[in-house]
Amino acid sequence: MRHIELITTGGTIEKTYDAHSGTLSNTGSIVHRMLRRLQLPDTRVHVRELMSKDSLELTEDDRANIADTVRAIADISDSIVILHGTDTLAETGEALVGTVADARVVLTGAMRPYEMKRSDALQNLTEALLASTVVAPGVYCAFHGNVLAFPGVQKDHERLTFTKA
Repeated sequence: MRHIELITTGGTIEKTYDAHSGTLSNTGSIVHRMLRRLQLPDTRVHVRELMSKDSLELTEDDRANIADTVRAIADISDSIVILHGTDTLAETGEALVGTVADARVVLTGAMRPYEMKRSDALQNLTEALLASTVVAPGVYCAFHGNVLAFPGVQKDHERLTFTKA
């Protein structure tokens, strides 16, 4: 049985539409809805709803909180996935390098919210879950069919994906 710890921080991947205000916002984690769409035999995913923020609103204290959480759960699982907003995902990934020696930490997000048509959210979540069980210990970004090791991962604003610097 595989055991994956999944930390939610918000970001576009979990934004929901508010019909009253006509806005997309982070109001709480929706990852359980996403996980119900996946077939994950012999896999236990434990969700930790850490925060629900747009990544542009993350502070250094928030990144420290993410790092502290990763360190704390690395004792119970060596497979950790972090749902994160794409605007500052690379900053958080860089901050996590060297945080834990024996864990596989995989960050992912989406360019379009899970609730929207043509969203990349479910694909990226699926890839991150798989990557967290097969890569060597370290910090990675799983996005659009690629698994990239930190340091040196960056958002490609023209292609709307992540690449190595």
